[in-house]
Amino acid sequence: MLREIQVRNYAVIDALDLDFDPGMTVLTGETGAGKSILVGALGLALGDRADAGIVRDGAQQTEVSAVFAPDASVTSWLQEKELDADGECLVRRVVSREGRSRAWINGHAVTLQTMRELAGQLVDIHGQHLHQSLTQKQVQRRILDDSGNHGKLVSKVAVEYARWHQAATELAELEQAQSDKDSRLDLLRFQIQELDALALLSGEAAQLADEHHRLMHAGRLAEGTGAALNLLSSDDKTSAQQLLGETSRLLAPLTSIDTKLAEIAALLDDAEIQVGEAATRLTEYCDKLDLDPARRDAVEERLASMQSLSRKHRVEPEQLPQHAESLRLEITRLDDAETHLAALHESLKAATAAYDEAAAALTGARLAASKKLDRRITAAIQELGMPGGRFVTVVDSDPDRRAANGSDIIEFHVSANPGQTPRPLARVASGGELSRISLAIEVNAAESTPTMIFDEVDSGVGGGIAEIVGKKLRQVGKTAQVLCVTHLPQVASQAQHHVQVRKHTDGKSTRTRLSQLDEEQRTEELARMLGGVEITQATRDHAREMIERAASKKSRSKKRSA
Repeated sequence: MLREIQVRNYAVIDALDLDFDPGMTVLTGETGAGKSILVGALGLALGDRADAGIVRDGAQQTEVSAVFAPDASVTSWLQEKELDADGECLVRRVVSREGRSRAWINGHAVTLQTMRELAGQLVDIHGQHLHQSLTQKQVQRRILDDSGNHGKLVSKVAVEYARWHQAATELAELEQAQSDKDSRLDLLRFQIQELDALALLSGEAAQLADEHHRLMHAGRLAEGTGAALNLLSSDDKTSAQQLLGETSRLLAPLTSIDTKLAEIAALLDDAEIQVGEAATRLTEYCDKLDLDPARRDAVEERLASMQSLSRKHRVEPEQLPQHAESLRLEITRLDDAETHLAALHESLKAATAAYDEAAAALTGARLAASKKLDRRITAAIQELGMPGGRFVTVVDSDPDRRAANGSDIIEFHVSANPGQTPRPLARVASGGELSRISLAIEVNAAESTPTMIFDEVDSGVGGGIAEIVGKKLRQVGKTAQVLCVTHLPQVASQAQHHVQVRKHTDGKSTRTRLSQLDEEQRTEELARMLGGVEITQATRDHAREMIERAASKKSRSKKRSA
């Protein structure tokens, strides 16, 4: 349940702190006052897409926080994600003027995907244009499955479909390969013959590349190493080794005079040894340096052969030996294809049977749920001003149709008048009828989320029908928290709590304010909704009567239940 919301610098709201109670709460106000802004702010906190345009003029960022009292399932989810905080669920969202967005759950930074996953368990928002999406078959299927609690059955069908699809794909690929088997085997054997002729060893490609690089610069290497060797060690008195030896001989007799020179003399001795070792190794390197042009040609030829096969098979040169092994495995698979093909046929047969069984169970559950849903929504649309109306859920099942959501095509059919054949909901002509039918579906097939928000879903209705709409929403409020944005006094009178939305301007800026109304203020607001510009005492009396009548009906209902 939503307990409170805090909004800072969202659109025309500069600062808002609002508490909520269980039951039904309505939000009312003049047209254009921003009644739906609160719904937008809550949606932002719960992960809706946002841009910098929502940040109030003059502010650097928008911030929305909402506190929920989580039920057992939400608490379990929070604990699983390590986001729990002692029986509270605090969501927070910040959007900067540059469009950057950050989100937190109980003080932990989270992704918007995680926030949206939580939102689906906390709040169900029914927008004023929801009837447009209700005409889509996939939405209708989801509503039917939600009303029947088919979540586990739908998940099982999806799992079995994935297995069936994988088996069918593997079989199709193998059967296609079988049709080209002979030509494919000839090609594979020719390619392996080429690779075997190259006989590339593991690591040889890198070694040949290094050797080719040395051979290409052999002259420079010979010249440079020879000059370096001459500087290190030669008969010339200016070579490094000769100079170090002469320096050591000069210092040796002096160490007996001053012992501090002993350490320096030792360093010189070590340096002479190191230079001698370097000279020895450099001599060996020069002796082994290969300047043979024929060797360079041979290396270049082998590298060219490697590069040619590498391009042909679209792999790196060092991967050619592994590629040859993969080709041999493919030959083995093709040779064993008959056995593998039979195994795949059996696998597909088993996967088909498992899918068909799961899909049939889902179809049966959908047919049973559709009858219950049809009765509830038919009764609801008849109450909403269509006395002869009928609602029919068509479950078109085809055993040969396989999809991740089952073998059924779900479609809602409706007739608004007696004797009229039910037609697809998408083809209902009257916008007012579609709004009422959609409202009946929303109220009677809504998901069991703790908080349900209805944003002007009562548009297109009025009079006695509007009062019935209010009663329906109040009925939902018995088991879930209901927030309803409305412009109808008949709906507003049914609520237990009332929030007024007002827009204020000083000529330079505009602000929206929301405030909880007491009984007297609520009467004035309903009178405004009833009477328009001029509010008379008769209008106030009418408003008070509507509130008292709704309250007395609630009292009688409590007495009957007691």
